[in-house]
Amino acid sequence: MHIDIVSVFPEYFDVLKLSLLGKAQERGLIDVRTHNLRDWTHDVHHSVDDTPVGGGAGMVMKPEVWAQCLDDLLGMNAVDFTESDGEPTLTQDPATLAADQRNGSAAHRPESGADLGADGNDTDDKTENVRTGSYPDGSSTEETEDANRRQLLDAKKTPEELIAALDSLYGEDAGYNVPEYDFPVPKHPAGSDRMDSANEPGTGSDSGTDKVKVKPILIFPNPSAPLFTQRDATELSRVGRLVFGCGRYEGIDARVPEYYARQGVEVREYSIGDYVLNGGEVAVSAMIEAIVRLLPGFMGNPESIVEESYTGDPLLEHRQFTKPTSWRGIAVPDVLTSGDHGKVDRYRRDEALERTARIRPDLIESLDCKALSKADRKTLMLLGWEVSGHHPRQIPPDRLPLRYF
Repeated sequence: MHIDIVSVFPEYFDVLKLSLLGKAQERGLIDVRTHNLRDWTHDVHHSVDDTPVGGGAGMVMKPEVWAQCLDDLLGMNAVDFTESDGEPTLTQDPATLAADQRNGSAAHRPESGADLGADGNDTDDKTENVRTGSYPDGSSTEETEDANRRQLLDAKKTPEELIAALDSLYGEDAGYNVPEYDFPVPKHPAGSDRMDSANEPGTGSDSGTDKVKVKPILIFPNPSAPLFTQRDATELSRVGRLVFGCGRYEGIDARVPEYYARQGVEVREYSIGDYVLNGGEVAVSAMIEAIVRLLPGFMGNPESIVEESYTGDPLLEHRQFTKPTSWRGIAVPDVLTSGDHGKVDRYRRDEALERTARIRPDLIESLDCKALSKADRKTLMLLGWEVSGHHPRQIPPDRLPLRYF
């Protein structure tokens, strides 16, 4: 998985070099790259913000700086949208832009003085010729690209190997312009909580494997956005490349995510809770850890993920204890030392249901009664929940029959 992070404080993410996240980078499981937004400024003060339109307190991050940065990272060209109908108006000559799109960005063109063929292409670099369409054997760009794509897919490469191969074919900064490929990876240990790959376009019906998307997703933390959940983390753990943008001050100009969404980029905004931070760095760090720890091979024991809170059924996890079994006069529940694994599993399941019903009753309400076991339904009934409908429904205390007490 490739992760790009844009921030005015890139050093904030040195924390990602610690513990399992650091080891995952050393092993090549993830590739995290931080980018300083100020590198795309052009004034002497490296300004990234300005006063809000319409007045008000605080400062807003400027769209032009973010756009130059994200255009470079996503390999895109600038487009203006008219206010009347949303049709794009290119900011440069259409013919020039089309040629740039065919030939690749200037960063990937041959250096001056390189060995060029009669048509101006680098004859020593067949990869470059894929973009310029001038193979010495006379084959067309389209035919050669199709052949290369088939060869890449047939090679059954790992996600990292395929992304590296695509980078070499299209250029390292052309992540967004790379066609979207789906390829199988080992089944995620969390199993049922992952999105069904058969429901995604172009992934086929093989239920034994999950699919990873190469096409990047652009993510902005935003306290006004939907809440980031374990389900989101699970879904994003299947994406080959994520690009995070960290806002500061009063946030990023709202036109930035809108612009890239209208350009066809998948844009998501998430909140990590009902509170406000000074910037998006904390939120991005939390999301990255939640996502990356779900990658196959990240955890030493993948089974440790299965029984966590919000994994599988949306329940809070049961309490955990270690030795000694009695500490400062407080003993662990007797059932945990009984040696009866069936009773231990049932105790932990019941405690998960009880804790969730007490702390997060909204999660109990989201359960499917038909998917609950007879023992689960009995526990919920004893906790004051009606389980005869589609979803559990909490019974008001004054309406509970005596048998509930």
